[in-house]
Amino acid sequence: MPTPPPRRSQDLVHLLTRAERLTARRLQAALEEHGCTLDAWRVLSLLSDGEGHPMTAVAEAAFLPPATLTKLVDHLVDQNLVHRRVDPLDRRRILAHLTPRGETYWRRVDGEVRTRLPALSGGDEELLRGLLHRLVDTLDGASAESSV
Repeated sequence: MPTPPPRRSQDLVHLLTRAERLTARRLQAALEEHGCTLDAWRVLSLLSDGEGHPMTAVAEAAFLPPATLTKLVDHLVDQNLVHRRVDPLDRRRILAHLTPRGETYWRRVDGEVRTRLPALSGGDEELLRGLLHRLVDTLDGASAESSV
């Protein structure tokens, strides 16, 4: 019986890239029906927890540079989906929140996304989530070590 060839790192990278692109394509189709972009969805998703978030945290969660995030949040403010407030604990920071209209919009868009994205069966979704968290933590740790 021949031994299988060693697994190449490109195989994992290819699978991760393919999964991300297929998911993003399906997600964008659901979002477009509501006039929402993938970047806006990421921002609204973070803010949907009801807590205010500093703009730096929002930029990180949305994978956007600060200047791009500012323009996007300005647009969401103009649509009355997001508002900014001064952080009561640190008046130098600005926190972003969903408006009541933003919460309603988020629930509608999130419901559409959930119906469009296929769910993995059994415990596969939790297993995948756990494995991806471990991969991210490992990569973050390797990045931190290499910068020392």
